[in-house]
Amino acid sequence: MSWNILGSIAVWTAVGAVLLFLLMYIDSLFTKYKDITEIKAGNNAVATRLVMKLFAQGYILSVAIGTSWSLGEAVLVSVVSFVILLVLELIVRFLLKKMMGLDLDEGTKQGHIGYGLLGGALQIVGALIISASL
Repeated sequence: MSWNILGSIAVWTAVGAVLLFLLMYIDSLFTKYKDITEIKAGNNAVATRLVMKLFAQGYILSVAIGTSWSLGEAVLVSVVSFVILLVLELIVRFLLKKMMGLDLDEGTKQGHIGYGLLGGALQIVGALIISASL
C-alpha cells in the first residue's frame, strides 16, 4: 500500500470522525435531555438510544464515504442525509406522541428501556432507508 493511499485513509477517517461528532452534537440539541448527564446517572435507556443513534449516523457516513467520488461529496451527502433523518425522526416522534400518547423523549429520560430501544430503532431504520438511496 502506498503512502498516498494511507494518507487518504487518514484524512477521510479524520474528517468522518469530526463530522460524526458534529452531527451527534447537533442531534443532541433536538433531544429534551442531556445524553451524557443521563448516562452518568445510570440511565440505560438513554445509553441504548445514544448507541443506536451513533450506529445510525455512522452507517450513513460509511455509505456516503463508500459511494462518493470526493471527500466534499461525502460530507455533503452525509449532512443532507442527517437532516433528512432528523426531520423524519421529529415527524415520527410527533405522530407517536399525538396519536398514541407515546412520548419517546420523556419515556427514555425516565429510564424505560423500551422507549430507548424504539427511539434508537427508528434511527437505525431511517438510516437503512436513507442509505439505500445513496
